[in-house]
Formats: sequence, structure tokens, C-alpha cells
Amino acid sequence: ITEDEKKAVNSRKLRATASTHFGDQDFFDESPEEIGDATWGEVCRSCCVHSGEEWAKIFAGLVLLCFFLYFFLVGLELLGSSAKVLGGCSAGNLLGNDTNPVAALMIGILATVLLQSSSTTTSIVVSLVGSDAIGVNQAIYMIMGANIGTSVTNTIVAMGQMGDGDQLERAFAGATVHDMFNFLSVGILFPLEIITHFLAKMTEAMLPTEVGDGDKWEGPIKKLVSPFGKLIIIPNKNVIKDIATGKKESCEDYYPVSCTDGIRDYKHCKKVGLITCNKKSGSCPAFFQNGATKRDDEISGGVVLFLSLVILIVCLIGLVTLLQKMLLGVSTRIIYKATNINGYLAMLVGCGITILVQSSSITTSSLTPLVGMGVIQLEQMYPLTLGANIGTTFTAILSSLVSTKVEALQVALCHLFFNIFGILIWYPIPFMRRIPLNMARMLGKTTRIWRGFPLVYILVIFFVIPG
Repeated sequence: ITEDEKKAVNSRKLRATASTHFGDQDFFDESPEEIGDATWGEVCRSCCVHSGEEWAKIFAGLVLLCFFLYFFLVGLELLGSSAKVLGGCSAGNLLGNDTNPVAALMIGILATVLLQSSSTTTSIVVSLVGSDAIGVNQAIYMIMGANIGTSVTNTIVAMGQMGDGDQLERAFAGATVHDMFNFLSVGILFPLEIITHFLAKMTEAMLPTEVGDGDKWEGPIKKLVSPFGKLIIIPNKNVIKDIATGKKESCEDYYPVSCTDGIRDYKHCKKVGLITCNKKSGSCPAFFQNGATKRDDEISGGVVLFLSLVILIVCLIGLVTLLQKMLLGVSTRIIYKATNINGYLAMLVGCGITILVQSSSITTSSLTPLVGMGVIQLEQMYPLTLGANIGTTFTAILSSLVSTKVEALQVALCHLFFNIFGILIWYPIPFMRRIPLNMARMLGKTTRIWRGFPLVYILVIFFVIPG
């Protein structure tokens, strides 16, 4: 070992001993290797050894954190619902088209961006296959597109940290690592599927002779958030399915909205448009109007979209500010040790969370602000994102069990294996793993040149190119 190398090692040891703290600029500029490793004993002491006054502050902080997190999830719920109202008719027309593979891929992207939910897109695609409206091969290409489109939500959330250049760079990199993985996976598996149909053939060989009816499962987080969201707006998903399957020619067939004797409840309002009433409770949301036209419903959707963005930004600022205050003074080494888990274990965590919340968008959008703050490293965000991609296929599999056609299950299994093969290509080998990570870092650094870049990126990648 040379003298210069000795000095470098001693310098790192000195910094590890001095220990950078959360909130210091050096915290964000150093990798875990440069900082030095903490022990789990240090993590436990930092987490659990506090005075009575400190415990009281921690409890108050956690209560506030839960408050902001709940309304952040409500904001995401409203964003998805309003997007379904605004883009439902267009998405239905897009998904019902029988087109070539490239167009089907782009339709999958656009429909998911319009609906703000890959789970909804894949569920509708599975339903279309079950009703013989589209073929299995076209459905596979649409689901590949849905995988790309779902990452728009956390990219929008990353823009909430525009006020701080450092946070925006890290948050945008954390959000786009999802995009890069999906683009790279589609880049390899899409042409391979066109040439060989390997996904279609493999899943066909795995199919049972028939599929029994299954129940629709709703995650516990959805049960907590949905009741609040349903008080404001409830999108009518039947409109999207009916237009896609050809049961209705256009959205105009649903209007004007008509309720018997002017009574606003599920039982009396039989003719409803893009906004419907709650089937379980029978009540109608605040933005439901008797006699509404298509334009009225779309205006309501636009207002809720604006409201959801305001809620998201306010809660995002609240979450980031609160977490910064709670972590202020905590050693960098402790933070990295606590969040630095094995990549494959992180995938299981990401998958489990997504199955619980029934949305990969919620999982990745909730983690993006933490990446922006530097609490979660980009290397940790990547496997969590991959796990979320696997978890979101659970919804499509459940949707396929409601259909009695085995082809619906085949499409759902294609969605699962597409993500599994993507992970096998882009994660286990370190060299391959670095490609999406480096691409995401490069995009993050671009925000240093111009902070408006994320907006242009979203418009070009998710609207202009697919359009």
C-alpha cells in the first residue's frame, strides 16, 4: 500500500469517527463506503435510548407524520380517480383498438398515464381478453406499455421537491430508475416477444383447463384511504370497459345523468356517467350531479385533479420538513446502516408493500421523497421498485380469476413473467445493474442544468412519443 493510499484510508476513518450528521451538506455527497459502517448496536441506541422529553417529541412527530402520510395517500387516490374521470373515455377508445404491436405498446403507455394506474389498465386488458375483444398477443404488448406508464406518478411526485436543487436531483433519479428499468426491459423483451412469442407460449403451457370465479381483494391501505376519497369523487370504471369492449359507442350514451325523483343515491341513479355513486353505502360523492352532462363531469374531474395536486404538494412539503427535523443530528453511518438491507430482501419488502396498498404507484411515490432527502440511497430504491413491479401483477392475477376464460389468466401470468425476466436481466449481474442506475443518475444531474427538465421529460416520454 502506498503512502497516498494510507492517507486516504486514514482520512476516511477520521470522517467515520467524526461522523457526518443528517442535515450537513457532506451527508449527501458521500457514499456508504466513504463514510464507514455502523454497528446494529449503534442503530438500536440511536433509535431506542431517549429521555422522556425526547420520547414525547418523537411521539408527536410520528402522529404528524401519519397525518401527512394519510393525506398524501388520499391525494394519490384522488389523482387516480380524477384521471379516470378526465381520461376514461379516451382510454376506453384506445384500449378497444385492435392494432399492431408497436401501437399496442404505446396504447398501454397512454392509457395508464390517462388512468394513473397500471393496475386499472391491466385489469381492463384482462377483462377485454376474457370477453374476446382483443387477442392475447395484443394484450401482452399493452401490458408492457402499462409497465412504463405507471412510473409517471412518482416522477410527478419528484417535481414536488423543485425548491431544493439537491433534493430534486436525488428524487428525480429515484423516480426515473423505475422508468429506466421498464424502458430497458421493454427494449429487450418486446422485440423478443414479437419474434418468438415466448411469453405467450410459456404461459399457455402453464394454464389449467378452466379458471373458477375468484373474489376481488382490496388491500388494507385501500380500505383506509378509499372511504375519504369516495366522499369527493368516484370514477365509473364500467364506462371505460364498455367503450373498450364495444358495448357502448361513446361516452355520450351515458348522458345526461338521470336520478328517479331527483333522489341522489345508488338505487335511484340508474343512468350515470363518468362519475358514479357508492354501490356499498348507496351515497353519492360531492362532485356527483343529477342531470350532469359529459362536460360537467369532466370539469368536476379537472377540479379534483387540481385539488389532488395541491394536497400532494402540501403533504410532500410537510413530510419532508418533518422527517428532516426528526432526523436532524442523527449520524450518517446510523442512517445508512438502518436503510441498507440486502437487495433481494428489499425486493420482497417492495412486493409486500405493493400487495398491501394494491398500487405500485403508491409504493414508489411514497419512497421518492425519502430518496430526495438522502434517507434512502438510489441503490436501495432500485430493488424496492423492482419488488413493487412484481407486487402490482397481483391485481391482474386476481382480476383474471374473476373471468372464466383461461386466456385472461394467461395475460396476467405474462405480466408477472415479463417483470421476473426483466429483473433477471437487469439486477443479479452488477454490471447490468449499474446501467439503469447510471442512466437515472444522469437524468438527476440534468435537473442541475435546468429545474424545468422533469416537466419536459414527463410530457415528451409519456405523452408526445406514445401519441
